Amino acid sequence: MHSEATTSGIHVGYARVSTDDQRLELQTDALVKAGMLPSEIFTDKASGATTDRPGFIDCFRALREGDTLVVWKLDRLGRNLSQLLQTAERLEKKGVRLKVVTEAIDTSTPMGRFMFNVMGSFAQLEREMIQERTLAGLAAARERGRIGGRRPVMTPELLEQAQHLVLDEAAGGEGLSVAQAAKRLKISKTTLYRELSAAQAQEGANDLAA
Repeated sequence: MHSEATTSGIHVGYARVSTDDQRLELQTDALVKAGMLPSEIFTDKASGATTDRPGFIDCFRALREGDTLVVWKLDRLGRNLSQLLQTAERLEKKGVRLKVVTEAIDTSTPMGRFMFNVMGSFAQLEREMIQERTLAGLAAARERGRIGGRRPVMTPELLEQAQHLVLDEAAGGEGLSVAQAAKRLKISKTTLYRELSAAQAQEGANDLAA
């Protein structure tokens, strides 16, 4: 939920719970106590591992340079460190400050900005490591003669890179279509679609088992 218009310099809240039997009120009440307007709090009921978070995507798109994104806990922005770092970097590039109610993160302060920059450095390191693993995997495949004149087979490294390419920009990805990602990685669109669907199904099964 949110207001009809968002102007520069406002505080925008985001709250997320993983399942329908968890209550959003704990987070939204905490955000209101921190000074948020209920009309400026976006919400989701979705696993942090899934890319299907319409509330967060709407929230990210509503943010403008100079605004502040306020969350109850840092892990509400993502389930794993990779997703958190990517989101932090996207916010920084957009000129949006971040405030976490229950943790000592507030990028309107010198220490908060320092923490933000540290998170951005880790994000850059992770991207370079992913690229290095991908290139190493392709080189190893070529040495084994698996590529030759054919398209490269799907590897865990390629799948990881593909997931980043198709992930919505609001969640830290590049927002490419499956066809665009397949072309970038030089693999079959059908193969990529199949592997992405299988990976998403596995993530859903893992969430249910957690």
